Amino acid sequence: MIIDPLDEYPIHQVPMSMAYVATSDRNAYDRCIFQGLDHEAGTYFLTGLGVYPNAGITDAFMSVRRGNRQWTLQTSSVRPGDRMEQRAGPYRIEVIEPLRRLHVSSSDDELACDLTFVSDYEPLREPQHVKYSEPTGKVMLEGCRFAQVGTWEGEINVNGHTVTVDPGHWTATRDRSWGIRPVGEADPPGRPGRGQPHVWWVWAPIRFEDFGVHLMVDSEPDGYRTVNYAVRYWPTASGRRLEQLGWPEIDIRYRPGTRIPEGATIHLRTVDRRSLDIEVECLTSIPLHLGCGYGSDPEWNHGRWMGESWRRLITFDFDDPEVQARLPWGGIDHLARATCDGQTGFGIFEHGTIGRHDPTGMADLTSVAD
Repeated sequence: MIIDPLDEYPIHQVPMSMAYVATSDRNAYDRCIFQGLDHEAGTYFLTGLGVYPNAGITDAFMSVRRGNRQWTLQTSSVRPGDRMEQRAGPYRIEVIEPLRRLHVSSSDDELACDLTFVSDYEPLREPQHVKYSEPTGKVMLEGCRFAQVGTWEGEINVNGHTVTVDPGHWTATRDRSWGIRPVGEADPPGRPGRGQPHVWWVWAPIRFEDFGVHLMVDSEPDGYRTVNYAVRYWPTASGRRLEQLGWPEIDIRYRPGTRIPEGATIHLRTVDRRSLDIEVECLTSIPLHLGCGYGSDPEWNHGRWMGESWRRLITFDFDDPEVQARLPWGGIDHLARATCDGQTGFGIFEHGTIGRHDPTGMADLTSVAD
């Protein structure tokens, strides 16, 4: 049995070394993602790192979009022997102060960064997210996750250009999740599924001037919600408890002929039954399945064995018809400007919609907005 440096601390949850996780499922994962939001939408980045303990793999990515062009650094390596180390090739995450301050860096020659995440807000513990595959009922996703808003400071070097990132003009969002989800090569399919694939998902952490709003909705084709969560919260120093905002109704304005959102109105209700609406404008976007390792990327996805030390830089031109054709087939993180209760804020409007969804009038895989 392997002994890990973490075994020196009284933090054990099961009678095993901290070198192991409590499940032997090959799809066990522990992953984080950060979003960097330029208020002028000139530059937008997503970045993150994942550990797949039962596969012995750590990987990371950084995607930067400027205008209609996206650069993505992908790295993959053997999982470090010390679980406190969060690194893959030239990419590294250092925890300076847990849940308050983290350092994200890349020393890559083509896409480098030196960024510090800072938050005055407590992380939000989201509802446990469980999904089952059809028709076998096998657990496909069982995730624990927290989300957080904050600020960035530092710089990014991409395509020979240095971008200064300052907290006055940038907002940060992030989440960390762990549990079980499909990673790496696909599991044996087993019994075939029934019907067409379907997804309808919204995840939206938004920071306003002196409060934040966070919501997540996962919906079945008939509109039945398997996840429904909406809260408002304030900086830690305020001492205020988070406020539940009921059942969010989300009216998405899709670009005609697509399922790409241009904006949305989110209808919420406070505990004293007062209406609280958020107007969202989508400024730019990065698809999670275009270089970021999520979903349907045929060349690389999270947790896939790429060798002991692997690194690649790829670019995407959003004016390319081949890139345009891939956009509908995964979730997309939209950099959003929003207004709520007289305040302006910035955050993520993450949306994925594939297949039938009755509440939005999408009948099947081919349906798009009028």
